[in-house]
Amino acid sequence: MAKTKFEKQIKAEERELKSMLDLGKSTGDKIAIRLTNFLGSLTFLLCCLALILLYFLWNMHFIPGLRAFDKYPYNGLDTVLSVFAIVLSITVLIGQNRQRRVEKMREQVEFEVNVRAESEITKILEMMHAIQQKLGIDKPDEELEKMKESIDLNELHKDINEKSEEI
Repeated sequence: MAKTKFEKQIKAEERELKSMLDLGKSTGDKIAIRLTNFLGSLTFLLCCLALILLYFLWNMHFIPGLRAFDKYPYNGLDTVLSVFAIVLSITVLIGQNRQRRVEKMREQVEFEVNVRAESEITKILEMMHAIQQKLGIDKPDEELEKMKESIDLNELHKDINEKSEEI
């Protein structure tokens, strides 16, 4: 079955939107994604708990043949965990920044789709009104006339900027 021109256009636009959402995947982004996926996993949590348990058992002389290297109050463990907490918090912030960039792109795509849909609906309303007039149904409708007005994107952007400045 041959695809219509409209179907081909839709597929091309879908590919373009997907590529826009993948746009921010540089090498750094890929590393950040892998790192946050690993650090946020149950496997990582279980590994950390196992290592801490091993640390305590080793330094409390529960493992025969191993000499304690960090006696109570475990200053070495405290230092390692503090540095590790800093690394984890920075990783979380990196993940949040990346997520914010992705959300901004999605919002932009959604906005563009909504504007396009609005213009298409306006065109359909104009066509329906023209059909209505050709059929001799000439009933004035103020609401329909308002709906047929085109959106001024510059005015819309100006309103959005003003509202964002208020926040």
